[in-house]
Amino acid sequence: MAGAGGRAPLGLRRWLSSPAPAPRVCVVGSGPAGFYTAQHILKHHGGALVDIYEKLPIPFGLVRFGVAPDHPEVKNVINTFTQTAHSERCAYYGNVTVGRDVTVPELQQAYHAVVLSYGAEDNRVLGIPGENLPGVYSARAFVGWYNGLPENQDLKPDLSCETALILGHGNVALDIARILLSPLQLLRKTDITDSSLAALACSKVKRVWLVGRRGPLQVAFTIKELREMINLPGTRAVLDPADFTGLESAVKDAPRPRKRLTELMIKTALEKPEEMQAAAAGAAAPREWGLKFQRSPQEVLPSADRRRARGIRMALTRLEGSGDSAKAIPTGDVEELECGLVVSSIGYRSLPLDPAVPFDSQRGIIPNSSGRVEGVPGVRPVSFSDWEKIDATEVARGKAAGKPREKIVDPAEMLQIIGH
Repeated sequence: MAGAGGRAPLGLRRWLSSPAPAPRVCVVGSGPAGFYTAQHILKHHGGALVDIYEKLPIPFGLVRFGVAPDHPEVKNVINTFTQTAHSERCAYYGNVTVGRDVTVPELQQAYHAVVLSYGAEDNRVLGIPGENLPGVYSARAFVGWYNGLPENQDLKPDLSCETALILGHGNVALDIARILLSPLQLLRKTDITDSSLAALACSKVKRVWLVGRRGPLQVAFTIKELREMINLPGTRAVLDPADFTGLESAVKDAPRPRKRLTELMIKTALEKPEEMQAAAAGAAAPREWGLKFQRSPQEVLPSADRRRARGIRMALTRLEGSGDSAKAIPTGDVEELECGLVVSSIGYRSLPLDPAVPFDSQRGIIPNSSGRVEGVPGVRPVSFSDWEKIDATEVARGKAAGKPREKIVDPAEMLQIIGH
């Protein structure tokens, strides 16, 4: 069996040269999911061999390219992943693109199991007019830009406006807001790229709005990220007390994390912002950020010359239902907000990997049942000792019928006998 370049996959060559057969697993993608999978297999399946394939020369996926630069403690897991990669039963093959350099069917022939953990390589689209205007970016591309993801190194976002708007109420949205408003002396101590730091040093952005379709009880960010944002030096939070009316009683019986998160938002909204200490008379106003609720984007508005974004028109919504299942329904009213930078942080989306792997393009997922890809059974080779179990069953059945053996003719039954 040959790869796209006429050679067997690296992992297959390793297997062919190994002295004794052992369970062989291929993991596609070297991000957290890939490494945790490898770690689990190595720990719980003695003797198993794991090969990790990664399209980039460098490993660790979202730990390197997704975690905010000012969250170094989250990246400590790289130490554990490095230990896994150093295992003599684990091999890492970077700079290998599955679907191009080696196909999934080739991997299926070479391994007992192929685990697809290559992540979501695209972003969900807003599906509204103007979203392709200059000044509008996906969160995935923006985060990739300041974190040094090779494909986003030339993004060059325009930060010449005063107001930025982020669509989404998740941790990634807060990360982006924090990076846009953080004092440079804090960012300089991180692993943010030099080019991003230089661009942020020239940034005119001093106000960031985070907009969501639903209300305060449906925000997806966590209390740690919210507290960081509230305590960010040189910035003040702008939360409207009216958005939180009656919520204290509504969250009384909510799970503790949701209750504490909501209480922190209420406390922040009701506090009068402290006057920022000016370093000198006439110093610039402090930077600020705020949360806007029950607003759904309708259109990104173009500038007069139609060359860039100048604002966004949003539909005001009302909520039907409660809790996480609440749905945002447009009321018919609209609102326009001026902003020169729009970042869409509404989630990522997977892309198809290989024509041999089923893909639901509507939902952007590989159809699966409890993780097993539907319609593509994993290759599970039958060993000679497995055959001997089948043989023994045939002989036993034959004896009962007064024959040398009763041949089993259904392959599915054969595999059932050996537990496949």
